[in-house]
Formats: sequence, structure tokens, C-alpha cells
Amino acid sequence: MTLYEELKARGLVAQITDEEIIDLINNGKATFYIGFDCTADSLTAGHFMALTLMKRLQMAGNRPIALIGGGTTMIGDPSGRTDMRKMLTKEDIAHNAACFKKQMEHFIDFSEGKALMLNNADWLLNLNYVELLREVGACFSVNNMLRAECYKQRMEKGLSFLEFNYMIMQSYDFYYMFQHYGCNMQFGGDDQWSNMLGGTELIRRKLGKDAYAMTITLLTDSQGKKMGKTAGNAVWLDPNKTSPFEFYQYWRNVGDADVMKCIRMLTFLPLEQIDEMSTWKDQRLNEAKEILAYELTKMVHGEEEAVKAQNAARALFSGEADTEHMPTTQLTDADLNDGSIGILTLMVKAGLAASNGEARRLVTQGGVLVDGEKVSAPTASFTAEQLAKGIVIKKGKKVYHKVTL
Repeated sequence: MTLYEELKARGLVAQITDEEIIDLINNGKATFYIGFDCTADSLTAGHFMALTLMKRLQMAGNRPIALIGGGTTMIGDPSGRTDMRKMLTKEDIAHNAACFKKQMEHFIDFSEGKALMLNNADWLLNLNYVELLREVGACFSVNNMLRAECYKQRMEKGLSFLEFNYMIMQSYDFYYMFQHYGCNMQFGGDDQWSNMLGGTELIRRKLGKDAYAMTITLLTDSQGKKMGKTAGNAVWLDPNKTSPFEFYQYWRNVGDADVMKCIRMLTFLPLEQIDEMSTWKDQRLNEAKEILAYELTKMVHGEEEAVKAQNAARALFSGEADTEHMPTTQLTDADLNDGSIGILTLMVKAGLAASNGEARRLVTQGGVLVDGEKVSAPTASFTAEQLAKGIVIKKGKKVYHKVTL
């Protein structure tokens, strides 16, 4: 099976600009890039598709360029957004870029000649506006830009001129790297298709040469929602933001309808093994979820942490009281009111509910246990003495959290 055939079989390929892509990646002749705007100080589970794709392509002899968006982050990508992104300082962006590099090294070999990490701030921030307009402005049709999928969501609420420039910036990145680094291909999520076509068209019109683009399928659950978030919060690759146990638990708890798709798209297990697993039903789906969670946790946090997380999760499922690797919230005396704290406040502070209202609903529906006992009323509270020993809150069937004082 060729690399492209494998990508298709794993359900990763969404759109390609040209059949030429197939020969290039199969023969290890692509120097390709994927862009990462550094809007936070950690990558998320939502970046998994891009990171694993880069690894697959590199293993086949292609050369990845991880492009850190130090320049484009200052504009903000409007794709899939209903509002404008928060503006970051240069210092914030530089810090976030350094964090990204450290995490990417778990997936990509950046040794000599194997891969590059570039920052588009190095060329975008030095551009003269009038010179840029004269160089590339005539290559973009406003009519075509307004029809682009990435802008459609914003047209009703109002698209700022700042964000309207994002496509030009991303296209210029491809044009610049094509000339200076031999970058002949761009990969990205399917919501980036219009921006990526802008780059191939700019290269064709300015240089008279061909460049290529391929989009990968977005990772969504069976309801069509983007995966990689829990309780409304991102699942981070940074262990200080999402512990290895929490990371493991996120994948261990994916829906029955989603587990095999995740294994196929995200892991490096052989397709023959995955095809055999796809026949599993009922209780064996839990085994598949364990395999998914273990493989991804090992990839991000290493084998030792993956084993710890798996053992801790199994202990909880079997009812044993091993809480060593459980996510924990440490309270202080300032969090207490007259020496105690209510269950609703406690759940919000532990990140188990987004609001008191959500916590109240969970309690009244009987979905909250503390130390194995169902919390009978939303007025329940816990004393400093109880918290000093540590309590374990269980939300629903699968989410555990330890709270101490």
C-alpha cells in the first residue's frame, strides 16, 4: 500500500488540488508545510490530525516545515469563528511559539535536513504595505475572496478588514517559502481550503510554477462537533494544563460510534489490526477505547505516563481507591466560607461544571457522587476537615476528580 492509499484508507484525505500530489508524497519528494497560529501556550488535541500527518509524511521521506504563525497570529484567522480573535502581544506570541516547538518534537524529527521550523514573523513583519499591495494585490479577486468558505460565517455579523487580509498573509507565506525553502505543498484542515488555494494561485500567477495543496478531514464526533474539548475546555498537550491522566481519560471516554474512527485517523496501528478491531462490539469497544487512549497518551507524554494513566483508570473502573494519578484540585482556606464549601462551588472550582447552574442540574439528576456516596441535594457542603483528608468527586459514570485542602 502506498502512503497516499494509506491516508485514504485512514479517512484523512478531504480535497487535493492535483493528482501530482500522489506521486510527490509517495516518492518522498514533497517539502510541505502546515501552519500553526500560536494563540495559546500549548497545542491541543485538535492539532493531533496535523501532527500525526506530518509524522506519517516524514516517515515516508518527505520534509515537513512546521510554520509558526508569529506574524499571522497578529491578524487572526476568521475560519470557523463567529467573533474576532483576541489580539496578542509580540511577547505572548514568542512565548507560545517556544512552547509549540517543544511539543512538536514529540512527533517530528527536527534534526539536520529532516524538517524545518520557521516563523512567518521573520518575513511578514518586515513587509512594506504599499510594496506588498503592488507585489501581490493584483493577484487576488475580491469577488472570489468574498465567496470563500472561511469568510462566510463572518459576513452576517461583520468581517473586519483586519481579518479580510488573513488569506493574503497565508498565501504570501506559501509564496515566500516556495521561493526560499523549496516548499511545494501545503496541508491543512478542510476549513482552510480557500486560503490554501490562494497560495497556489499566487505562486502560479507570480512565478508561473505549480504548487499543491491537500486538506485533511476535520476530527468530529458522530454529532458533527469538533473533538478535542471536554466540559467546554480544550484538551491540551501540556501536562500542566491537562494531566496525562485527564488526557488518557478524554480518549478513554469517547463515544462508541467514534472510537474506531479515532483509532484509524490518529494512531499508527497497522490497518490490518484496525480492520479486525472494527468488528468488535459491546464490551470489546471498551478494550478499543483503552487502546486508543494508551496509544495517544504514549505519543504525547511517553510510555511511562501512559502506563500510569492506564493503571489509574483501570483501578477507578474496578472500584479500587488508587487516586495517585487522578486530576486534583488543591483548595486554600480562602476558598472556604465559614470553614466549608458547597458542592456547587466545589464542582465549578474543580472544572467539573462550567457554572453553578450546570452543577445544580448534575446533582439533582443524581449524577454526582463524593467518596462513593450520591450527593442528595445541591445544598450539600464539605468541611475543612473532610477536605484535608481529600475527597473524590465522581461525575457521571466516568469522570473522577480529587479535591484536597
